[in-house]
Amino acid sequence: MSLTIATVNVNGLRAAARKGMTDWLAATTADVITLQEVRAPGELLAGLVGEDWSVIGEASELKGRAGVAIAARTSLSTIDLEAVRPGLPGLTEPTHTGRWLEADLEDPLGDGKDLTVISCYMHSGNVEKPQTMADKYAFLDVMMERLAALRADGRHVVLTGDINIAHTEWDIKNWKGNLKSAGFLPEERAYLDRLTTELDWVDVHRRVHGDGPGPYTWWSQRGKAFDNDAGWRIDYQLATPDLAARATSAQVDRAPSYDTRWSDHAPLVISYS
Repeated sequence: MSLTIATVNVNGLRAAARKGMTDWLAATTADVITLQEVRAPGELLAGLVGEDWSVIGEASELKGRAGVAIAARTSLSTIDLEAVRPGLPGLTEPTHTGRWLEADLEDPLGDGKDLTVISCYMHSGNVEKPQTMADKYAFLDVMMERLAALRADGRHVVLTGDINIAHTEWDIKNWKGNLKSAGFLPEERAYLDRLTTELDWVDVHRRVHGDGPGPYTWWSQRGKAFDNDAGWRIDYQLATPDLAARATSAQVDRAPSYDTRWSDHAPLVISYS
């Protein structure tokens, strides 16, 4: 059995649909799609993917902000709606809503283990606005605790989404110019250091791709960033070791040209067998 998971920050589902996201949805081989920055009701996503999918979502309490969703093909495994968990425990402020959604799939790889899929939209942060960085670090602290709790029973777990942190110099084209920028601060990168070393989670995209620059998943809308591939790799699939070991391929569905983009991010698609 195989399982393909795609994750993408859509930068507003309505806008993405107008710009051509439906063509990508029709062509993708993904069995599970996680979305971030949806900023739209779940009914809209359900209408886009069609009746062959189970769709769940969590909206932000702040209108027009954030929003996460998970869609799974019903032929694979219907999402257990009683096992859907929105939000991180203890983070109840409106700014933290619409940023974390968990769903359990029953034995999708046929190995006797259930899979918890997480769609996460991390705070971006801004060094000139200290509260935004405080929110980001608070979210990261609770996230680390939650991930440890989820894997305690031996299930497969994959954290997907826009983590808004470029982990290493390979994950950002202009790393020297961003050493003091949110998203590449040492304090932020240390969380991913700890997650992938001390806590033994695997950055599956990096594991499959190997060492070297990119492939990037986000490019600024300004200037020629997309044309020059001056991007950031801030979208991830971070998996428990047994699941990561099953990864057979990883690709970024980068648009062929700037004018064919339907988001400032590109989908990260990984297959497991």
